[in-house]
Amino acid sequence: MLAAPYIRAQSKTAPAYHGEVIGHGNLRYRVDKRWSRADPDRIKVKDCHEMVQSADGRLFMLTNHAANNLLVYATDGRLLQTWTLQMGGAHGLTLHRDSNGRESLYITDPGPGRVVQTNLDGEILMELPHAVKCGAYQPAEDYRPTETAVAPNGDIYVADGYGSQFILRFDAKGNFISKFGGKSTQPTNPGRFMQAHGVAIDSRSGTSLLVVTERVRNEFNWFTLEGKHVRSVYLPGAYISRPVIHDRLLMSGVCFGAKPDDYRMWQGRGFITILDDQDRVISNPGGQEPRYEEGRLKVMLQDKPVFHNCHDVCADSQGDLYVCQWNSNNVMPYKLHRES
Repeated sequence: MLAAPYIRAQSKTAPAYHGEVIGHGNLRYRVDKRWSRADPDRIKVKDCHEMVQSADGRLFMLTNHAANNLLVYATDGRLLQTWTLQMGGAHGLTLHRDSNGRESLYITDPGPGRVVQTNLDGEILMELPHAVKCGAYQPAEDYRPTETAVAPNGDIYVADGYGSQFILRFDAKGNFISKFGGKSTQPTNPGRFMQAHGVAIDSRSGTSLLVVTERVRNEFNWFTLEGKHVRSVYLPGAYISRPVIHDRLLMSGVCFGAKPDDYRMWQGRGFITILDDQDRVISNPGGQEPRYEEGRLKVMLQDKPVFHNCHDVCADSQGDLYVCQWNSNNVMPYKLHRES
């Protein structure tokens, strides 16, 4: 536990693209690469995987460094606290606020197939059973959960994004209910996945749906809470991470991107993509301006190498963004200050 923040010294030389304004339309942001005031020599991270904001304004960032799974920040970049579950593969982080206003975190570790619920101080409140132990999988089936989402009734959805590609549903007490999805090898196969990397509850239409990332196929897919496929949105060139709902917007970190002449999954080509509530891309901070021709979105590419591999984006209560990166030289998160 960190009793007092470890503050890093500020370099006199600004890093590349620090202070630049990126994005499009009325969603433009000023890049702040110096936002994090945690001393990287004393507070170690491997990958900065995901970030959420609690009701009191604190920002919780998940890392896969076993000594510092959670870094807790103020919005001005001060490090307030750290704690750990000693997870060497901590990957997915979801904040849930129940009907009584109590907040908790759901954390996944794909390696051992763990999904735990904690309070905001790191005390484990519940651990979901492994997919094999609860009867969801046969012993030979691979289970490596990457993300969770919690429905309004408390049901918990777990994306097995690095394993057998099912979405598992548990009740609020951790009892297994059902599953849907499964692995696909086809370019188009609604309801099955190549990499179901992330999930979120999308209630913007007034009806709660489960939106699932299909990273390899560059898609978001929406399902009823019972697992019936509703619709898909194709984002050519964007190997997206988890879906993040903020007000009327859907956004995601693009962890891998395409090249102008090669649309395969390339590292170091990341950016942020933001969609409106009509499923149209309206801004790509760090990427090229989205273009539609005859109603079809053109391939989206990185514009400037502001980011390497964007694993997550968090929007705070003021509309500013925070970007967590995977395999990016252990960088702390960047802040994007809303400009328009």
